[in-house]
Amino acid sequence: MEEIREHITKIILRVFDVSDFSAEVTPAPENFKDLADFSSNVAMQLASRVKRSPREIAEGIISELPSDFPFLASVAGPGFLNFIASDEYFTTKLGDFRANFEKNISQDEYSGKTVVCEFSDPNPFKVLHVGHLYTSIVGDSISRLVEFAGGKVVRANFGGDVGLHVAKTLYALQKQMNDSFSGRSGPLGQVLGPSKEHSFAFDIEDIARAYVEGTRAYEEDESAKAEIVELNKKIYQIADAGVDANWEDEDARNLAELYWKGRELSYQYFSDFYERVGVKFDKYYPESTVAKRGLSEVSAHIGDVYEKSDGAVVFPGEKYDLHTRVFINAEGLPTYEAKDVGLLFTKWDDYKFDQSIVITGNDIIDYMKVVLKSVSLYAPELVERTKHITHGNVRLPGNEKMSSRKGNFIRAVDVLDEVEGMVSEPKIALAAIKYAFLKYKIGGNIEFDAKESVSTTGNSGVYLQYSAVRAKKILKKQNDFSSGRSGPLGQVLGPSEKHFVPSVSLNKYERGLLREIFRYKDVLKEAVEELAPHKLANYLYELAQEFSRFYEHVKVAGSEEEANRLEIVSAYLGTMTHGLNLMGIEVPEEM
Repeated sequence: MEEIREHITKIILRVFDVSDFSAEVTPAPENFKDLADFSSNVAMQLASRVKRSPREIAEGIISELPSDFPFLASVAGPGFLNFIASDEYFTTKLGDFRANFEKNISQDEYSGKTVVCEFSDPNPFKVLHVGHLYTSIVGDSISRLVEFAGGKVVRANFGGDVGLHVAKTLYALQKQMNDSFSGRSGPLGQVLGPSKEHSFAFDIEDIARAYVEGTRAYEEDESAKAEIVELNKKIYQIADAGVDANWEDEDARNLAELYWKGRELSYQYFSDFYERVGVKFDKYYPESTVAKRGLSEVSAHIGDVYEKSDGAVVFPGEKYDLHTRVFINAEGLPTYEAKDVGLLFTKWDDYKFDQSIVITGNDIIDYMKVVLKSVSLYAPELVERTKHITHGNVRLPGNEKMSSRKGNFIRAVDVLDEVEGMVSEPKIALAAIKYAFLKYKIGGNIEFDAKESVSTTGNSGVYLQYSAVRAKKILKKQNDFSSGRSGPLGQVLGPSEKHFVPSVSLNKYERGLLREIFRYKDVLKEAVEELAPHKLANYLYELAQEFSRFYEHVKVAGSEEEANRLEIVSAYLGTMTHGLNLMGIEVPEEM
């Protein structure tokens, strides 16, 4: 398609003197694939600009095509351009495509650029829900696309290790401690401390329950709310002092012990989860590490950007058709807004990024607009380099919107466990989940159906894996073909040149599969430019369907065209394997 597009665009410039135009070329519609390989409605698009009929424009373009143009071009209907590639073109291109696979699909949009990709962002002292699973998978796939296009990616993770949610959790945990240690309690309900002979054991499940309980107390009990507000102040002090701080006050010492143990449990829990789903992070940014920087930046711009209001510091968003938000509260503590300011500057200090990609839920679109607008007034270059990508909620069929505050959320590990219980091995379960998320365009809500995700016949990751494994089996049966020589991304380099003879006769199933394979570079270009994994996912499904038609109607082993058909199968396997890899999906040896 790129070859056709380039030729047409040059002709339009030379003949019709139209420069700001890029011809659109697409695969022929399904019901026309026997008549054409590619088509274009460029003549209809140009008609009003050059004051000619679409058919006249189309015929003019064809007359200007060079004599060695490798496609048979024709005009259909009112002015559609159709293109048919010769069999020799397809087979010759196949040889080059296979021999120079990496070069032929390469993209360089991010070449030489440093990109900080921030995603997942779970808060310590909370349990991961299915939304964290979704954003972890999407963020990793976007990171892979940027890396494929030449970028150096820093996978970053930002989480709230300080703040009211931590205070709510520790408030409830202290209540549990009170019950465990015979009523020995001090101010604010804190235990004077278990003796050295005792300890208060708790795990991540206790933390999850404590957060729900603490939130309920904060919302329903004014005295509990006051205690939690005081705890919040102390937790900031504890986090600022560090894990090795020596607290003389026994209440502070016990609170610090509880805080650091809960924080450690949370991060270990996160680490185990990310290892399970095959996602790695290069940098963790706990909120406590960026809060001071946020306070500093906001405080430095009180008067010219931020304003004081009832003891707090706010950004007057109404001036910019946004809404006003608090950046420093009346107690002098940084809010989420100020911490996000601190994060942006800290990421810049650490990496001097060319782009910072931040992936979050749709619920903070307006929030981020306020934060970024405020920073744009004194550090516009950082905001210009920031791209905020948002997504909807993940729901299971019939489920209401999840809320960890209410305790009605769907845990990420429960989703993993359920799907793993339906298949033979974890990598197949991961493929099912990842593809089920990535096949949807980022932005809207997603309904995840576990049974549908593991289907071997529908639009699923398992179907794509199965298709690739089927191709592997075809290749492995041919001793000459599978002699252990392997190329990038596990693709077989194929038969030696003496076995391969460019064919001049292809049937429609061979042509159909090759046509899809050669579309891969164009699809990757769109996926990279738009940071849209769903474009890649949808293409791979269409590619697998073409291979299924090929598999059902074309004999490979023992046919006169065996060597050439093995080349086609190998090109298919290399393309499918590469595409799945960009979504974090492995191709198993057996299924």
